[in-house]
Amino acid sequence: MKEFDYIIIGGGCAGLSLAYELEINDKLKDKTLAIIEPRTEYKKDKTWSFWKVVSHNFDDCVIKSWKNFTINIPKKINHLECLNYPYQSIDSGLFYEKINNRLKENKNISLFKDISEINSKNSFIFNSVPSIKKNHLNLWQHFCGVEIETQNNFFDDEIFNLMDFDCDQRESVHFFYTLPYSKTKALVETTWLSKMNDNSQKDYDNQIKDYLENHLNLRNYKITYKEEGAIPLFYPTYEETKNKINIGTAGGMTRLSTGYTFLNIQEHSKYICKNIENISKIRKFEISKKYQFLDDIFLRVLNENPKMMPDIFFKMFKGSPKTVIKFLSNKSNFFEDLKIILKMPKWTFIKALFN
Repeated sequence: MKEFDYIIIGGGCAGLSLAYELEINDKLKDKTLAIIEPRTEYKKDKTWSFWKVVSHNFDDCVIKSWKNFTINIPKKINHLECLNYPYQSIDSGLFYEKINNRLKENKNISLFKDISEINSKNSFIFNSVPSIKKNHLNLWQHFCGVEIETQNNFFDDEIFNLMDFDCDQRESVHFFYTLPYSKTKALVETTWLSKMNDNSQKDYDNQIKDYLENHLNLRNYKITYKEEGAIPLFYPTYEETKNKINIGTAGGMTRLSTGYTFLNIQEHSKYICKNIENISKIRKFEISKKYQFLDDIFLRVLNENPKMMPDIFFKMFKGSPKTVIKFLSNKSNFFEDLKIILKMPKWTFIKALFN
């Protein structure tokens, strides 16, 4: 069986981002790479959205970018600007097409359905498949989104709704999220932060129908696309292994308080690419311990006080949006962190700190 210098397990966002970064920086001119991915075809299956706090390779895959957003709780709405850090939405179909077209040009890159098809004994492995052990105490961000088209102009496509908490909470944390791509087209998503111990919150179709028809007062629309997913709000288990680096969610690139992963993956890919010649000796790339600590406290509060969370999120955005965006995107300094912390209900967070 054939041997390869590098193996990427999982040809999703993290695996393909790394392969593309290595390819465009000529790191695979005289090195071989195998990508292990079981899917038979690549098509749009996800939408990745984030504030653009750093540059990335995929501006040409952005469906839409916004500089204004809202967040609301019952009877209160906050209009905010994000001029410095526009919010971007990436179409995974365009992302897959761009990367795969480039990778096909390099004969040193091969795709396989299963790692058993090659000899991996002497390869350096990048693994993007997380090992997740089910635990009834673990929190998840689980969601279902639909793209809809309306017959007439309906949406204001200059502003998106980040969080609408004016919906049934069912003793968890629940909000809707609306990204208007045009005046007649939008992604509308129902999102839960919960332990997901049963399927009672997974009546997604009913939730979305009710929101569109009874909250947005929208009747004439058609659903053109649907996506579903669940992001673990905890770090996957893994063992430190020689000649192996975990990437993506498997490598701790998901920010636990937000679920944001895409830009962290891009930064991790750049770090690996820069150090590929000494890959077995580099220090582990990770989200700052500061954010890991703060997220741990935040998720404890969320777990123990779900009813407080809509108000907490709303208050968080009451100050400078730039500060909050930097905090949520791992780019804040100590004074910006302090501004966020001081907006939190102090006694609740102090209790969570010592639990």
